[in-house]
Amino acid sequence: MMEMPPLQFAQTNGIRMGFYEAGPKSDQPPMVLCHGWPELAFSWRHQIKALSEAGIRVIAPDQRGYGVTDRPEPVEAYDIEQLTADLVGLLDHLQIEKAIFVGHDWGGFVVWQMPLRHPGRVAGVVGINTPHTNRAWADPIELLRKRFGEHMYIVQFQDPAHEPDKIFGTRVEQTFDAFMRKPARRPDAPAEEVVAGVGASPRLNLAFPQMIANYDAAHDPRTPILSPEEKQVFVDAFTKTGFTGGINWYRNMSRNWQRSEGLDHTVRVPSLMIMAENDAVLPPSSADGMDKLIPDLEKYLVKDSGHWTQQEKPEEVSAKLIEWRRRRFG
Repeated sequence: MMEMPPLQFAQTNGIRMGFYEAGPKSDQPPMVLCHGWPELAFSWRHQIKALSEAGIRVIAPDQRGYGVTDRPEPVEAYDIEQLTADLVGLLDHLQIEKAIFVGHDWGGFVVWQMPLRHPGRVAGVVGINTPHTNRAWADPIELLRKRFGEHMYIVQFQDPAHEPDKIFGTRVEQTFDAFMRKPARRPDAPAEEVVAGVGASPRLNLAFPQMIANYDAAHDPRTPILSPEEKQVFVDAFTKTGFTGGINWYRNMSRNWQRSEGLDHTVRVPSLMIMAENDAVLPPSSADGMDKLIPDLEKYLVKDSGHWTQQEKPEEVSAKLIEWRRRRFG
């Protein structure tokens, strides 16, 4: 796989997880890079190279349900307790006491939960695009349904018949052609509120399955962020695995909310929030108020970037990670 170190495997939390590792093993604490949906460890290829060349040990897994990592059948096998336990098991496999966890998109939700659920294993946290929020006042799926309607993609993802999975799974190349592009323009309606960490404007078209079903790349003026060879890595992986594993993460949002009652949401480790100026789903405004939950928080804005920040602006994201890591951890 282009620009990636050799693939390795770990037995962790009842599954076999594929991961990539680079940089000196003596470097402590290492940085664990956690991808979002629909992505892979490959999404971090630029950061793996840059961080390891800077002398930082870096580890990037295909997370549960993705790529070469196992895809258990039960939906509840993808709740936040399992996703965080997978990362603890990966540290155990590598005999690492503590790590800095870096997460983009859904990976961001996971890494912000790590210091709440496994504080002894976390040295620091970096969220890319995805903010840390307090527990929602009601079931997040019901809040999203009320705010955006039945066609909002996360609401659609709750469909027990897996119709969204089938739409993406039968149009894999269309899916990556449509998603992996720079935004056409800066969103004109930043979120005025955040619902369970999803801060999109209600005027956005969030009916992603229907968007993909009707998509034609020939009429899309936006600039792709992937080369044809890079896009093929994603297409090949998701052609083999389908999308259900990753979508099952969304199918646990209500369960995660129910089971987090009484959990202290204060993050007590050094933290960095990297925001993307033109992310329409997770805009910079969605990170407002994070300092109330994270006493040691820095924020950094990547200008002229949409949602796929570490792939759209790889040099800037890598440089910020290296600078913050060196300044805060030596």
